[in-house]
Amino acid sequence: MKDLLLERITLIPTICHGKPTVRGMRIMVATVLELLAAGTTITELIEDYPELEEQDIYACLWYVAIKA
Repeated sequence: MKDLLLERITLIPTICHGKPTVRGMRIMVATVLELLAAGTTITELIEDYPELEEQDIYACLWYVAIKA
């Protein structure tokens, strides 16, 4: 399961200067984490970014947990 989550995080040099993004989109892991830290709920994130899936958000959390 954790490996499947990490597959959702991409590092592509031509997208967001190679910073970690969600599934090759221009939504950076850092942005998702900043919004969560500011109190945005998962439901609100998905409403604001309809291309995000709940598993993408969990993938961001898992990615930063293993990088810490």
